Amino acid sequence: MADKTSSTLAPRLRSYIGPLLAVTLLTIQAGFLLFVRPGASLSTYSNVVSVVCFLVLLLATGIVVLNAVQSRQIIRLFWSLDEALRESEERYRYLVNSSNDWVWETNADGVYTYAGPQCREILGYEPSELIGKKRFDLMPPEEAHRVAAIFDAITADRKVFRGLENTNLRRDGRLVVLETNGSPVIDNQGRLVGYRGMDRDITDRKHAENVIRESEQRFLLVANTAPVLIWMSGTDKLRNYFNRPWLEFTGRSLEAELGNGWANGVHQEDLKRCLDTYSQASDRREPFRMEYRLRARDGKYRWLVDIGVPRFNPNGSFAGYIGSCIDITDQKRTEEALASMGRRLIEAHEEERTWIARELHDDINQQIALLAIELERWSQHPSKSAVDLRDHIHHARERLSDIARDIQALSHRLHSSKLEYLGIVAAANSFCRELSGQQKVQVEFNSADMPRNVPKEISLCLFRVLQEALQNAVKHSGARHFHVELRGTSEEICLTVSDPGVGFDWHGAMNRQGLGLISMRERLQLVNGEFSIDSNPGRGTTICARVPLGTEEIRLRMAG
Repeated sequence: MADKTSSTLAPRLRSYIGPLLAVTLLTIQAGFLLFVRPGASLSTYSNVVSVVCFLVLLLATGIVVLNAVQSRQIIRLFWSLDEALRESEERYRYLVNSSNDWVWETNADGVYTYAGPQCREILGYEPSELIGKKRFDLMPPEEAHRVAAIFDAITADRKVFRGLENTNLRRDGRLVVLETNGSPVIDNQGRLVGYRGMDRDITDRKHAENVIRESEQRFLLVANTAPVLIWMSGTDKLRNYFNRPWLEFTGRSLEAELGNGWANGVHQEDLKRCLDTYSQASDRREPFRMEYRLRARDGKYRWLVDIGVPRFNPNGSFAGYIGSCIDITDQKRTEEALASMGRRLIEAHEEERTWIARELHDDINQQIALLAIELERWSQHPSKSAVDLRDHIHHARERLSDIARDIQALSHRLHSSKLEYLGIVAAANSFCRELSGQQKVQVEFNSADMPRNVPKEISLCLFRVLQEALQNAVKHSGARHFHVELRGTSEEICLTVSDPGVGFDWHGAMNRQGLGLISMRERLQLVNGEFSIDSNPGRGTTICARVPLGTEEIRLRMAG
């Protein structure tokens, strides 16, 4: 364009040179004749006319010179504009050729009139192949129908549009997702000439978004079906997500739980410790574990164990926390029960030791001491009669036999050798006879259909239950007649101990955590057995213990 402008203005410049030289020479000659030539004499009128003519010639010279200078400036201006235009076009071509986006132009009918070279990389077509085609020619039919409706609305309003996502078919048949931006081109008469814009390939971005979306959907599916309470928080320590089990557990809405709303359900005694643990761990970006009570839907507090771990973005920056909670109320109760059982076992052991010590000291030791005194007295005053000596020896032998029986009974209470070698039926029968003789009561024992080989742990469990139940009945029922029955089937063994005595409130006894009843129940639980009591004040008592045979879940190999 600069060359064309220069060739147009050069003749105009040359046209000024001739007149400029002529006017300049005439002006110099006139000045010489009027003011320089010696001896010149002119009239006053002539002098005035000459001066005026000189001034006119001088003015004409100035005008010619001024026009020449202005023409030169105009030429320079056009040259500079042409240079700026050329640089602008070069920059535009550089941007078009170096950009990853595809630049295009269409006419008012949507037909491509220009296609940038990036269409080769994006669509696999040469720019020349796209000229004369419409955008919708490169789309699947359903997508073309959808996008055409959008473009019709845009062109009707001559709108600028941005971020229009559309799916196109490459030459090789692969689908690509483009993000299209465009602006209308309007001529001097205000008519829509076409559109000019660019397309960006966002296929990889859309794929990544779909992967993230599917990952989020899988997370939500797992989170909402998992049997745990899950929460998430941001960098501000405020919780921004709770899964469905959490909301079902608390009976509150998501909006009520967000932020610090969840803390309203924490037990007041646990709240400060809970918030301090969470805040300090968040400041250090460390995992944490805490236990606290949270109010459930029914208004009761239940124990939760809450484990939280920090989350980080792909660039390593801190994103917040994610945590999961498990209801450990039953575990807490079990721990408390175990702790209580531990105390009761220690108490039972101490009571057993006390009873053994008392039996040894108050009964057996006293009998031995009394026998020793009698022997000492006989040694100091020996009898001269053979009959008296035989009586003394017979009396001493009976006392020793009584002591031996008492020691044997004490031994059988602690450990029955008959149970180990002869089985549960023989051991139970022997115990009933011994207790009947010791306590001067009548104990009737019956057995039926008992299997030959009863597992050791079941035999020991039933024997201990028999001991506890029968001794309690003798001690507290007030009755003098008792009935014990062992009955077996192919599936279970049933032990029944009954008496017609005063009976008792067994519900109250269980609530008072009596050691005897709890001990029997827990022994049976160890072999998956069942324990039941039928008793009311004044109506006697029946205790029944049932143990299934063939179980594979016996958790204690020795019930004793």
